Amino acid sequence: MIAIVNYGSGNIQAICNVYSRLGVRFVVASKPEEVRAAEKILLPGVGAFDQAMSELERSGLRAALVECVLGQGRPFLGICVGMQLLAESSDEGSLPGLGWIKGRVRKFDRTRFKRGGKLPHMGWNTIAPTRASGLFRDINFDRGFYFLHSYYFFCEDPADELARTDYGGEYTSAVNRRNVSGVQFHPEKSHQTGIQLLKNFAEGLA
Repeated sequence: MIAIVNYGSGNIQAICNVYSRLGVRFVVASKPEEVRAAEKILLPGVGAFDQAMSELERSGLRAALVECVLGQGRPFLGICVGMQLLAESSDEGSLPGLGWIKGRVRKFDRTRFKRGGKLPHMGWNTIAPTRASGLFRDINFDRGFYFLHSYYFFCEDPADELARTDYGGEYTSAVNRRNVSGVQFHPEKSHQTGIQLLKNFAEGLA
């Protein structure tokens, strides 16, 4: 069973809809015991970094996440801001992140954009895997994924990088360190490619 962490800052329903159609068992987890009862954990996220981090702290779920993910090694997937929270800090705010993957969230440098380049980075774009991952099994990378963000994850250790995307230059669009993974794009909005990625995670291929 997958715990979809409900801490007040995530696009929960779209992910629930995908897993309901796939017949995957999940729980919308708003209590520590619901997180602890799950085999895998998914952390969505939308909005600003500090707001999301504050909501996670207020939810009382952080300790259960640390216990299950870092202590017990359960598979974890962060989505969009849920991935950015894995960093140590962010240019978007002053609060520290979870610090599970070394790095900082930075704002795109608009001076590097070609004419007409805009923020946020919104719409479809492709990713280029930097190493193999079960998350990417049976993915048609030419179809791309849906993005919506103005900040990106800068990995301190290149070994933690899982995929890159080009938008005003290349940046890290997916990360992985042991059982902890994160994707900057929204698989729940990415049609068949996103459905396949969420299915891969559910099947323990992260």
